[in-house]
Amino acid sequence: MSGTLLLAFALVLVFEGILPFAAPAVWKRAMSQVTRLSDRQVRIFGFAALMTGLILALAVH
Repeated sequence: MSGTLLLAFALVLVFEGILPFAAPAVWKRAMSQVTRLSDRQVRIFGFAALMTGLILALAVH
């Protein structure tokens, strides 16, 4: 179980690193736009990402 969790975390890091590596200017522009969002908008986006990930994990499992 812990090996699977570690593998999942490793894959998150790989996917999160693709855009900054491949297109750093685009990534920086996107991050600057995120700082302009309200806390509520960021929270809603985070909740949507959590729910999507949970549903995908449950569907695959």
